[in-house]
Amino acid sequence: MAQVRQMLDKSLAIVLIGLLVPLLAACTGNTPASDTAPAAATAPPATFAAPAESATEVPTATAESAPEAPVTSEAADSTQDVIHDIVRIPTGDERQVPEIRDIASWINSEPLTFGEQRGKVVLVDFWTYTCINCIRTFPFLKVWHEKYKDHGLVIVGVHAPEFDFEKERDNVVRATEEFGITWPVAQDNEMGTWRAFNNRFWPAKYLVDAEGRIRYTHFGEGSYEETELWIRSLLIEAGADLSRVSADTAPEPTHSSAAGAASPGLGLTRELYAGYERNLGTLLSRSAPPYVAQREYFENRDSEYNYQDPGDYENHFLYIQGLWRNEAERLVHARSTDGYEDYLATKFFATSVNAVMAPGEGEPLKVRVLLDDEPISPENAGVDVMFDGPDGPYIFVDGWRLYNIVTLAEFEGHVLKLSSNSPDFSLFAYTFGAYEGGEPAKVGPNG
Repeated sequence: MAQVRQMLDKSLAIVLIGLLVPLLAACTGNTPASDTAPAAATAPPATFAAPAESATEVPTATAESAPEAPVTSEAADSTQDVIHDIVRIPTGDERQVPEIRDIASWINSEPLTFGEQRGKVVLVDFWTYTCINCIRTFPFLKVWHEKYKDHGLVIVGVHAPEFDFEKERDNVVRATEEFGITWPVAQDNEMGTWRAFNNRFWPAKYLVDAEGRIRYTHFGEGSYEETELWIRSLLIEAGADLSRVSADTAPEPTHSSAAGAASPGLGLTRELYAGYERNLGTLLSRSAPPYVAQREYFENRDSEYNYQDPGDYENHFLYIQGLWRNEAERLVHARSTDGYEDYLATKFFATSVNAVMAPGEGEPLKVRVLLDDEPISPENAGVDVMFDGPDGPYIFVDGWRLYNIVTLAEFEGHVLKLSSNSPDFSLFAYTFGAYEGGEPAKVGPNG
């Protein structure tokens, strides 16, 4: 880590002298003019302690202003018990829900407003389709939708894109179909509704009562039982009879105890971004080391460069070998090869690895997968890894989405290398998980 810190200091001196003004412009060009821009949601922590609840850096703690759950699971067994406990819901921190705004298009419904939902309970879910934290919440959202849609619950998904390609309607429609999302989804491409809520996280859930007041918020994964108890309480407060609707919430996936016990250097790997906007953001703020651990990366933005792999890897960083183009949101392989000699390497500690990848502007392509410099085994391979090719295990990258690459039975450390012979291979980000038994979520069409 000390070696990387030295690299950070040297990079600052070199980069800031000649590039400060244009780099600042690059970092802010596509970001909403707000302190709550999406980039802040997944900014890396100052230290690399393994998260206690979440598989990435998105916070999972309930907002400080959110009250305790209004009832216990025992109280929820009886409609009258729930009604009795509703009087304990604090009201001092409530605010009227901001109106939905600046929506590019609607999926699964005609345009709607929150004002039209008075008398109903609304669950506002901020998400984006390549966010693994969001994807892990979908099974619970689908259950709530089916259980409570006829009792006054309306779920509104606000799709707030993290990457530019997530603004494309066809991509979002395909994702909603693959994930089985049937409730209304608003494409918040300009982040107008995001800013109106002062939101900062993916995923984020806001529960709005029948009077249009925000009564509960939760950021990140987890607390599903608490959230469902709030849903039930607000529905009953609005007059719904849930006496015949089970209050049982499916158990949450279990985090690996080894991940929580690991030292920071051996803890769960942070989310890694390949594009220079996020990397320059950390470099300029000095809040944490950048995600790419090679100085040349910061001197060659929007250009092709032949990188040399240093060969000495540390947890939490991305390493580059070969000719690549460094773009604002991604790294793009910049030449055709025959032997997979160009690659992206990272040392990680996790039970699962997912990557946001794309075939660029070209045809679908193959990405070879090596784990510790050996072809990944079927036992350790994610659902998107295939084994029917002559060059060993690979991922068939045929769309702009999240791919599940690694799933391990135990929390372990390994070196992952991805390589493609195609000049169109693009990597946007890695995300890592620490759930027992690997990745619990259905990731994409192969999940």
